[in-house]
This record gives sequence, C-alpha cells and structure tokens, in this order.
Amino acid sequence: MNPSLIRLLHLASPTLPVGAYTYSQGLEWAVECGAVRDEAGAARWIGDCLEWGVTRCEAVYLAHMLAAWGDGDATRLAALDADFLASRETAELRAETLQMGHSLARLLRELADFPADAALDRDEISFPLAWSRAAAAWGIAGEDAVAGYLWAWLENQVIAALRAVPLGQTAGQRLLARLGARLPALARVAVAAPIEASANFLPAFAIASSLHETQYTRIFRS
Repeated sequence: MNPSLIRLLHLASPTLPVGAYTYSQGLEWAVECGAVRDEAGAARWIGDCLEWGVTRCEAVYLAHMLAAWGDGDATRLAALDADFLASRETAELRAETLQMGHSLARLLRELADFPADAALDRDEISFPLAWSRAAAAWGIAGEDAVAGYLWAWLENQVIAALRAVPLGQTAGQRLLARLGARLPALARVAVAAPIEASANFLPAFAIASSLHETQYTRIFRS
C-alpha cells in the first residue's frame, strides 16, 4: 500500500485537531432564516458551495500551493497565501482559515517525523497553505490531495447540517454519497484551473456568513 494514502486519510480525517467542527461557514444562518429546512435543502446549499465556491477558489489555490511547494518557490507561496486571505469575504471566514492554519501548523511542528519548515512559523497562515505543506511533504499526488481536501470540507458541512437542521445519521450518509460522487470531477477541474480563473462569487453564502456574525443564538463560530 502507498504510505501517502494513509497520510491523506490522516489529513482528511474529521479528528484532525484544527477545530473544523466548530465552523458551519454560514450554513447555520441559512437554517436560521429558513433557506435550508431539510435534507434536500441541505444538499442544494452544500452542493452549490462545494461546486461554485470551494472547488473554484479554495481548491484552485490549494493546487497551486502544492505546485509551489514542489518547486520550493517561497515567494510564490507567500503571494498565493496573501491573495487567498484577501478573498475571504467576512471576518468570520478570515478568522476561520487563520485559526485552522495556525492549529495545523502547530500540529505539524509537533510531529517528530515532519521536516522543520520556517514557512510554518509565521503568525498568520491560511489553512490551505498549512494543509498543502503537509500534503507536499508526505508525497500526496495533486489531484488526490485536492479530492481529499474537498472531502474533508464536505464531511464537515454535512456534520454541521446534522446538528443545525437537524438531520438524522442516515440522511447525512445519503448526502455524503450523493455529493461525494462529484468530487473526482471537481478535483480535476481545480487542478487544471489557472490561478487567474479562480472565482468566489456566491452572494448568498457571503450574506449568510455576514449575518451569522451577529446571529443571536448559535452553536458554530462561522
């Protein structure tokens, strides 16, 4: 068995201690306002965010970061990280990626077999930058890495839907099966896209994230 597969499972695991389970990325507000009421609504919301948001922006940056790690291009990595952070539409989304990036970087530094890297010592790094560093160091192929990253995002959103809508466990598994079937094609799209083609135009998602910042009763941090 290829050891990189085990490392990919490690990175994509919901037990990765980066706090992903505390974020809903606006889904909690979508439930609060009635835009998401049931399994079908959750599938539409999560599916649209997956295809038109995460795949076409975050995953594209991840793919280019992986390539830059392979080339040892620190200047390119810094530019990609800065551009990605600038693409976060709300304070919550920016705080989320910085907190998760910091937590993952700290974890990697504490792993005995992980190579020391000054790039992980900065005060502010995005989650895709830290995640791509791990994937590159562990020799995970680009398309596999992107698919794993998309799966981790999808699984976290489904878990959030189970708690917020709420949905049953069987409904959650149906969502993972239905939306997970899209991931191979979406990963290919992200890996093939030039950075200039990245796009993050999801107005309802951005509005939900903004309104969540002042939502009176909430269980998620975004």
